Amino acid sequence: MEIRVAESLDAVDPVAWNALVRDDDPFVSHQFLAALERHGCLGERFGWWPRHLLAYADGVLLAAVPRYLKNNSYGELVFDWAWADAYQRHGLPYYPKEVVAVPYTPASGQRILSAPGAAGEAAADALVSAALVQARESGVSSLHWLFVNEEDRRRLRRAGLFERTGYQFHWHNRGWADFDEFLGSLSAKKRKNIRRERRLVRDAGVDLELRSGQEMDDRLWARFYDFYCATFSRKSGIPTLSQDFFRAIGQSLGSQVLVVLVRRGSGYIAGALMLRSERALYGRHWGAIERVDGLHFEACYYQGLEYCLAHGLERFEPGAQGEFKISRGFLPTPTWSCHWLAHPEFHAAIDRHTRQESEFVEEYMADLGARSPYRQC
Repeated sequence: MEIRVAESLDAVDPVAWNALVRDDDPFVSHQFLAALERHGCLGERFGWWPRHLLAYADGVLLAAVPRYLKNNSYGELVFDWAWADAYQRHGLPYYPKEVVAVPYTPASGQRILSAPGAAGEAAADALVSAALVQARESGVSSLHWLFVNEEDRRRLRRAGLFERTGYQFHWHNRGWADFDEFLGSLSAKKRKNIRRERRLVRDAGVDLELRSGQEMDDRLWARFYDFYCATFSRKSGIPTLSQDFFRAIGQSLGSQVLVVLVRRGSGYIAGALMLRSERALYGRHWGAIERVDGLHFEACYYQGLEYCLAHGLERFEPGAQGEFKISRGFLPTPTWSCHWLAHPEFHAAIDRHTRQESEFVEEYMADLGARSPYRQC
């Protein structure tokens, strides 16, 4: 088996890479990751340098890992600022480090892409071993695998990495026929509140349009980008994704890209971006240049729920954080990351800390789960 490192996805055959992607996951697709590289979303400005790992046998790509060298912790959404601070207080460098992740994307999924069968399994194990060997040899402080799925979680634990538990709020389809039937499963108070929020949007004199990626033209992407930047302007953040990136994934991923556009009269005032796989819908970005009561919930959550019900999707992951999602049908769901630190004492200490942290997270999720909006049968 031959292990290679690619500093650009342009060096990797898109068909071969995508053949390793399961469930048509858009975030680890060649189209999505390559668009980040090609359109100014990575590199020195933001501190993400591609170092993808590839495993070949007889010239056939059997496994791949989207890996990046980092000189900061921005855009990872598994927060290790306290770890970096502890290193600094002990006179040790925490950066550079390496992460296996989808930049700026807190959606769990494959991080070890592999072909089915024994050959793919062996290649996946080989890439985990290679990643650890290369991390040791390169002198980085640490190696982090972010938002891993259950299969990768087990594989990485077997390789000696420690685990960190987080949480998000996800909606799971229980086979409801439509939005009204979904509402009927909620308590009367929650059902009434959702209807009130949707009525506020209807009465505000705005119209909502749901467009796929191929239905977005340059003018519409430019308008959506205005909304995207407006969110960061209000929060004093940095809009890391470029207009060209959005345009590129709209063209290359097509129907996997969904945009909710909000129009008042002849002009657009807000928009929300979602992506879908074979089984799930993922909420990603939202922005508005005009405030309308209830519009954020309508564009980012209720439109997505209606889409999932109409298309038979199993779940809706609207993004990180937000206890307010519980009352709208989204329940606490664990997420995982796996970590290796080169410094043995820090590795052991942070491992102990994450075990205690995981106990707290599990108790917190149990407490949140007790506040379920669904009627007791």
